[in-house]
Amino acid sequence: MVHVAEKENAMTKRMPFPQTLLAAVKYFADLDVARGFLAHLRWPDGITCPSCQSANVTTIKTRPMFRCRDCQRQFSVKVGTIFEDSPIGLDKWLPAVWALSAAKNGVSSHELARSIGVTQKTAWFMLQRIRLAMKTKGFQTPLVGTIEADETFIGGLVKNNPKRMKHRRGGWDKTTVMGVLQRKGEVRAFVIPEATGEHLQDAIRRHVSEGERVITDGHAGYKGVADEYIHEWVDHLKEYVRGQVHTNGIENFWSLLKRSIKGTYIRPEPKHLSRYVDEQVLRFNSRKMLDAQRFAYVLGQVSGVRLTWKKLTGKDVR
Repeated sequence: MVHVAEKENAMTKRMPFPQTLLAAVKYFADLDVARGFLAHLRWPDGITCPSCQSANVTTIKTRPMFRCRDCQRQFSVKVGTIFEDSPIGLDKWLPAVWALSAAKNGVSSHELARSIGVTQKTAWFMLQRIRLAMKTKGFQTPLVGTIEADETFIGGLVKNNPKRMKHRRGGWDKTTVMGVLQRKGEVRAFVIPEATGEHLQDAIRRHVSEGERVITDGHAGYKGVADEYIHEWVDHLKEYVRGQVHTNGIENFWSLLKRSIKGTYIRPEPKHLSRYVDEQVLRFNSRKMLDAQRFAYVLGQVSGVRLTWKKLTGKDVR
């Protein structure tokens, strides 16, 4: 998330930009304005063909589409984005992106459906596609400094679903989420198969620069990193803070995540949980941005990603 604010400040200076959700709803009510806005954000240096990347593009006067003079393909501003093949207009899509990126505790599909006038099923599909755009595309630089690492467990108890009887550490039928947080910096969180030493230590090695200070709780699975890192831990059976040795930062992130899961989404299925984690990670890492800047950042990531209904529901196994 490095230099995100600087990048989005430059974007907002080059175009008219709504600063509130109410202003966004009014601004994008005109579909021509919405399409022009997305086109400018997607192609700030001029429209290029999504197929051949040619800039030799012309506008089709009878329809809101473009045609590439080189490959002869026709395309709209939605092609190659999370909006592709969606019958929902950008006048609804863009306020939905704003709402999800700005809401600290997330937005439920029922709430979005009522707000923009679509069915709950459609709203759920829209939100899953937006979450895909909110996923950080890759953490390029290992974290440095003082790092907090921890795991948490998300899911329901067996008494709520007696058909699902698999037991894991932390409770019945729970999904394990691992997190590493750089103090006064960013957090990285992701679903892992189990809270074993293999998975916990592998996550630390992938995301933390060797030799840095890593603080964890007393979970035995972390002890294998002592040869590569300055490893300190706090035993939560005895204490939660020992000077600067604590995991309060990552615990705060878990509180935000669980507040959205339990309070807004209630119980997302384990196969979809990673997208809900990605959503909260982006909001946490962009917490110093204005809502308009975060909205622009998410829109800057809608290209090159796509989620079909068949893939989302598991009917497309490719």
